[in-house]
Amino acid sequence: MFSKSNKGPAKTQAPPATPPKRYAPSIISGDLKVVGDLNSEGEIQVDGSVDGDIRSKDLLIGETATVKGEIVADAIRVFGTVNGQIKARSVTLAKSAHVVGDIHHTNLSIEEGAFLEGHCKRIAEKTEPAEGKINLVVKDSPTAAPAGTPPKNADVKRVTGT
Repeated sequence: MFSKSNKGPAKTQAPPATPPKRYAPSIISGDLKVVGDLNSEGEIQVDGSVDGDIRSKDLLIGETATVKGEIVADAIRVFGTVNGQIKARSVTLAKSAHVVGDIHHTNLSIEEGAFLEGHCKRIAEKTEPAEGKINLVVKDSPTAAPAGTPPKNADVKRVTGT
């Protein structure tokens, strides 16, 4: 009476999509000094000292932190000291931040009182529909160039990914 006959092929349901794996934040406490590179797919909070490059999804540099090296992340919030280049989609410098180095960014926020010694270069994102790759376009300020060299304000395209 309540049964259904299945005369067609059995339908299989795909297993539910698993969300991306979340990791607990990694913390470098104030009394810890790390000499070497840090790599994480999650969030890193640095309150101590790091002498090396940092690659992370999200990065928080605390007020007592000192980082010497290149930083690459999706989002970076700086409250402490950074000596080195920063590459990120979103960069926030708090009023207590002290940065010596260039910043390559998509979004940049600098609070009044923050110290920055270096160049800021906006990275424009363009997607190519056929390949799905992202081109990063860095535009420099126009300056006089020696004869025979391309102008400084020309688009420089860098393709990321594989």
